[in-house]
Amino acid sequence: MRGLGSAGRCVVGLQGRVWPSVGGTQLIGSCAGGLVGVGVSGYRRRRRRGPEGPADGSPAADAPPADPEAVARDACLRMLTMGPKTRAQLAEALRRKNVPDDVAEAVLGRFTDVGLIDDEAFAQAWVQSRHTGRGLAKRALAAELRQRGVADETVKDAVQTLDSEQEERTARELIDRKLASTRGVEPTKRTRRLVGMLARKGYSPGLAYRVVKEALAEEGADLEDLPDDPTWDNE
Repeated sequence: MRGLGSAGRCVVGLQGRVWPSVGGTQLIGSCAGGLVGVGVSGYRRRRRRGPEGPADGSPAADAPPADPEAVARDACLRMLTMGPKTRAQLAEALRRKNVPDDVAEAVLGRFTDVGLIDDEAFAQAWVQSRHTGRGLAKRALAAELRQRGVADETVKDAVQTLDSEQEERTARELIDRKLASTRGVEPTKRTRRLVGMLARKGYSPGLAYRVVKEALAEEGADLEDLPDDPTWDNE
């Protein structure tokens, strides 16, 4: 280790690392208990971490336990201020906070009664937003909603707000944006890539292949070697 600097400067300490000085102590390494330093007077001292939780006998330690209902209510409000959430998402958050099930159900029920939790509205807004912004089709949208705990019947009603014509228009728009970047690629491989892109967004294989073939035909691509109804894995 090279020589120590004065307070407020840095030196090269253990293993050649540059350690800063903090509060008159030159930090030179670390150990299990915390950072080890050498003060400007030359003696070693260790900065220890504070105790875990409130100290025995402190006001915080003597305070009564938090009211589970207040904990649940505050947690739900904080999550909802960041954006809409499903009832299942909020219930999972309360479980992680060890809120008793009966208390959680009571709080979630009140939030539902006043309209702060509305899975139907959440699902419908999710479908429109994700379809418009990401071009996702019904299958992908349904999977996302189920992952968020939305009931199957609610999921079904929400995705049905997308009609087949709207879904096909969006698929064609996605393909049109990708055509330029795939020009020059061998036709079969190019078709595979485009169909795979739509499949990953939840479009059915039949719709994806038909939209891709129509787009390539309008572009003047040679489609003679393409099968009529291929079964391809997504790339």
